[in-house]
Amino acid sequence: METGADAITTCAAALCDTIYRANTQHKETPNRLWRRLAEEYRKPMTHNVYKNDLPDGLDLGPMVAIDCETMGLHPHRDRLCVVQLSGGDGKAHLIQIAKGQTEAPNLCKLLEDPKVLKLFHFGRFDIAAMLNAFGATAAPVYCTKIASRLVRTYTDRHGLAKLLQELLAIDISKQQQSSDWGAETLTDAQIEYAASDVLYLHQLREALNKMLEREGRMETAQACFDFLPMRAKLDLMGWPDTDIFAHS
Repeated sequence: METGADAITTCAAALCDTIYRANTQHKETPNRLWRRLAEEYRKPMTHNVYKNDLPDGLDLGPMVAIDCETMGLHPHRDRLCVVQLSGGDGKAHLIQIAKGQTEAPNLCKLLEDPKVLKLFHFGRFDIAAMLNAFGATAAPVYCTKIASRLVRTYTDRHGLAKLLQELLAIDISKQQQSSDWGAETLTDAQIEYAASDVLYLHQLREALNKMLEREGRMETAQACFDFLPMRAKLDLMGWPDTDIFAHS
């Protein structure tokens, strides 16, 4: 009897055979290609942890996924503890921010670089947290949560875990969402959790953009992204829950 694992292996082998036959210049046999792909899948993601700032000379490319971990949800009360970034290459870069730290020159340069698109999931919070900590405004930006709300109108579930599961068939753990991010040394579980929040945003953006284009809402989404840094500033200025466009 064929087990579930056997069925998966059979399907994967068939896929590799298709790839092999489609690419006449490929030098690997289907079985060897399958073994190589399996080994690549099993390789752990690379996570780098830095103190206070990104290292000099680190180039993360023209599109960088960013997320933040704080001591709580109130930016004026709860300090920024960790900023994690990924250039979409399977590597995560985590910066531990010290208590009272007000400068991170390399990070701020990236945040304000007009040639680098910054990807977020619920960027409103992260942009405000970094603006409050360093005085740097991230722009230009893209927010996968805003994109999801604009195009996935068939559901009210727009969390990152749900999006990754539905659109990319990727499962991530949220067990470390509430933990002591201000600790001097991060646990392996915290590092894995923080990394998972940025490693897949590039793929997620691509999937959401296809839906936005299909539904004719890309222009609306871009207008929302352009306004997002100002929305974050309004949060810090004292209008976090007020609709300033409302009549009353």
